[in-house]
Amino acid sequence: MFGLGGLGDMSKMMKQAQDLQTKMAEMQEQLAQTIVIGTSGAGLVTARCTAKGDLTGLDIDPSIFVASEKEVVEDLILAAIKDAQKNAAERMQSEMSRMTESLGLPAGMKLPF
Repeated sequence: MFGLGGLGDMSKMMKQAQDLQTKMAEMQEQLAQTIVIGTSGAGLVTARCTAKGDLTGLDIDPSIFVASEKEVVEDLILAAIKDAQKNAAERMQSEMSRMTESLGLPAGMKLPF
């Protein structure tokens, strides 16, 4: 590309940006399909959510349904959901790091999501 200045580099940069956009869309779809699990109360409550953090289900051991223990049950449910969402955030961060490294981007670079 003689005589065109930096246009060759610009074309290469545009191609890399398109590749990044495609890979990010693929990763978003993969994260939406990946299920992570959080638990509380030694497994009495289990929460499932996507790696994007969307809650998809709860499993509650029926032995904890005692009227006098209502607040304990509520706390266990919340703890399981928070654990699942924490695991989802960690999974998303891990996938983002893996993707940025594969693209040769600096470690810890924040991408737009």
